[in-house]
Amino acid sequence: MAESQKAYVPAKKIKTDFPLIDSDPHFNRVCKYARPSDYAAGTATAAFGPALMLLWEKVAPSYVGRGGFAPIMRLTGVISVGAGFLMFFQRSTLRFYGFTENKREIDMDMKEMVNKVKKSEPLYGESSMSPYLQGVASRNSRYAGVWLHVLPWFNLVNHNQHGVDTAKYYQQAERELEAERTGKS
Repeated sequence: MAESQKAYVPAKKIKTDFPLIDSDPHFNRVCKYARPSDYAAGTATAAFGPALMLLWEKVAPSYVGRGGFAPIMRLTGVISVGAGFLMFFQRSTLRFYGFTENKREIDMDMKEMVNKVKKSEPLYGESSMSPYLQGVASRNSRYAGVWLHVLPWFNLVNHNQHGVDTAKYYQQAERELEAERTGKS
């Protein structure tokens, strides 16, 4: 029985003020490309909940007794740490989409991908999944960072459907290899 070819669904091009780096960045890349300001925003978001609870307790005491306030603070802390992580992750993800300034990430991406080309490695990692399942994973998590506050959904799958033309990485690698070759001879 012949296996039929599944249709490729290209990523939708969205007009943004900055260049698209990746429409479906892997979880690890998003964390690796994060800026110190992302960490600061995430930390501030995580600290806001417990700080607000302490302020409310000072302004309008709850009088819950000795053991009543600690469980509420623990719950608030856990929820706030989750919110802080989502804030950190979303700020970094939006730069991949080109929604916010991303010059630093463009340079990091070019350097990372050109190094992979020079080493003859797959650009976006190797996957044990079939191409069809990689496409399903891509379609499910493409631009998911926009709705991260509604449904946290992360790309944990290596695939080659990222909405960018990868030829630029190969061309840059060729230029660098040619410059190294002519520079050494």
